[in-house]
Amino acid sequence: MFSVKEKREIADKVQKILRETGHPELPRGEITFFLKVYGAESWSWADIRNNGAVINPDVNPWNEATR
Repeated sequence: MFSVKEKREIADKVQKILRETGHPELPRGEITFFLKVYGAESWSWADIRNNGAVINPDVNPWNEATR
């Protein structure tokens, strides 16, 4: 659904939003999260994780467009 670049940008923004809450239970380093996004069609979806959880960001296992 989203390109690898878009997923990384979304993950950065989610990280920033979570950090800005200042919640005392959040870790000092990278915040781990998993976001599931459903598209308009049943076959359209995306899993987005914090960038630190992605072992090899250059590998695109879902063959998405690399815009």
